[in-house]
Amino acid sequence: KTCGQIGIIIAMASIIGTCLLKSGAEDRIVRSVLSLFGERRAPLGFLGSGFLLGIPVFFDTVFYLMIPLGKAMMMRTGRNYLFYVLAIVAGATMAHSLVPPTPGPLFVANELGLDIGLMILGGCAVGLVTSTFGFGYAWWANRRWRFPLRETRKSLCQLEQLSQRENSQLPPVWLSLCPILLPVLLITSGTALDALPVAAAEGDGTYQILILGFIQALGDKNIALILGASVGLGLLLSSRSSEKTMKAVGSALSSAGVIILITSAGGAFGNALQETGIGTSIQRLSTVYQVSVLPLAFVLTSLIRTAQGSSTVAMITAAGVFGGIAESSQMGFHTLYLALAIGCGSKAIWWMNDSGFWVVSQMSGMTEREGLRMLTPMSLLMGVVGLAVTAAGAWLFPLV
Repeated sequence: KTCGQIGIIIAMASIIGTCLLKSGAEDRIVRSVLSLFGERRAPLGFLGSGFLLGIPVFFDTVFYLMIPLGKAMMMRTGRNYLFYVLAIVAGATMAHSLVPPTPGPLFVANELGLDIGLMILGGCAVGLVTSTFGFGYAWWANRRWRFPLRETRKSLCQLEQLSQRENSQLPPVWLSLCPILLPVLLITSGTALDALPVAAAEGDGTYQILILGFIQALGDKNIALILGASVGLGLLLSSRSSEKTMKAVGSALSSAGVIILITSAGGAFGNALQETGIGTSIQRLSTVYQVSVLPLAFVLTSLIRTAQGSSTVAMITAAGVFGGIAESSQMGFHTLYLALAIGCGSKAIWWMNDSGFWVVSQMSGMTEREGLRMLTPMSLLMGVVGLAVTAAGAWLFPLV
């Protein structure tokens, strides 16, 4: 059942990510953002680019795409390298845990019965606040510690050449953004229409009904992601042969297949957890001992993340535990806030048992000690700030 609900979305998101990478669209997006913000505000450009690319592309891939540009900027300015690195991480890692169609938040929304569009809106709102705090930490860390540009697995010469591709070789910025923004806009538009009163949604005329029905159909999560992937494929075909495009898509689907299987197994695991009655125990714990369900979800997700390293697995497990009590009438606030608390809990604590930690440290040139000193506190800070923002939203705007 889980596979049927999210399999197409993950596959299409993987295709979009591959098309952005292979066509140079991701390079165009980052360069355009950096050009918009200017050299002095380059870290802010890296933050925004990381968050935007982190919506359809997995965190590891986003960092791999952007770190060459960060190094090239360091070569140009001679300073603020740590600021660039941490800004990329602050943007991409929060989108990875809060905004579908990345697998973690996608699964949590599906498991808790949340509309995908609502999860996108809520995840973007909380993610932008937490990323801003992460950006503040990056600014402070850059002033406190000196972090030089070091030789990594890829030579600096190759990385510099990659970041100096001619703009004429890259697609236009509006077309580069289409595979990302099109499905997001369609899904959120469908969510907005679903939230309208029935009488208003139906309208007075036949044409209005047809137009609204057409928009709602395009806003279906599967159709929206298929359309985004179609635009991405067109983008890729314009820059390379059909044979190379087929190989790229095959590689994307191969990677997506593993993620679909893991996520689907997580759905079965979550259902098994609910059958044990753990949801009733959690509900009793939050009622008898006056423990709020949001901090409880945050702490449980954090413990799982710290123990085994994967934020996606932590979110999948926590969603299975809390799926049995995810009813707005019981909690006193919308289920969206529970999903966001789980996403924020997946940020703490980031250390050596996470592959993303090694991607950042190895590609940027950090030692393990530097990674624990610079990356782990920022991840923990963003997670705690996210919980605070989520709890404040549940108190001020319960949406029930």
